[in-house]
Amino acid sequence: MAGVGTWDIAGDTVKSSVRAGLDAGYGHVDTAEGYKNEDEIGEALADYDREDVFLTSKVLPKHLDYESVIESCEASLSRLGTDYLDLYLVHWPNPAVSIRETMDAMATLHDQGKIRNVGVSNFSAYQLGAAQHVADVPIAVNQIEYHPWNTQDQVVEYCRDTDTVVEAAAPLARTEVFGDETVQDVAEKYDRSPAQVVLKWAVENGVVVLPKSSSPEHVRQNLDLFDWDMDDADRERIDAIEREKAVYDTGVYDWTGDTYGISQ
Repeated sequence: MAGVGTWDIAGDTVKSSVRAGLDAGYGHVDTAEGYKNEDEIGEALADYDREDVFLTSKVLPKHLDYESVIESCEASLSRLGTDYLDLYLVHWPNPAVSIRETMDAMATLHDQGKIRNVGVSNFSAYQLGAAQHVADVPIAVNQIEYHPWNTQDQVVEYCRDTDTVVEAAAPLARTEVFGDETVQDVAEKYDRSPAQVVLKWAVENGVVVLPKSSSPEHVRQNLDLFDWDMDDADRERIDAIEREKAVYDTGVYDWTGDTYGISQ
């Protein structure tokens, strides 16, 4: 129910973070071609038994045509030093490319044994439903922004109705939620950090959490979730937080940029 997130960390820092997580007992490492850290993660993973690690990567929205999905996956595999991914995600939807074409490429990769599970990320309920309608391989996961200030109830409800696992990207709202009064009160009650309280709350809500940290100590602390209980009343207090704030920049994108670029 918890994995090592690696967004926005690279070099020796990401290697230390991944090693700290795997040594602490995390079994899941999450990366993406857009994070530009797959080479370093591959170096860290070389020290571990591959079958003990559930490894996720993602294809950029500019690479969602059939051939580019295949090429992106193969490039990620090479950088990560593995011959398969446990989970491969569409990082963001791209309205300029047919989702049928993308899902056909995912099915090919699955048939070739290069990916074991197919998923999406940052999909609305509508977008996920469309992808499910045309996919030949079940869509196992939708990774979304999820934290006490942005619970995306409609998306989560649809995922549960369709047996799609919800993974929380930015489960700590990039630390912004630590200052929330309710979170601080609950953390004080249990003598836990705000991070531990927020992650525990998400796990109790049936969501897989993917916290990232550049500090090996914090990586280890973020897994300390399973030997203590949170009262239902306290979980419901966090559920009831009324503030709505997304930490992702989901406004108008620069469609010519390196990440979201679309060929004309």
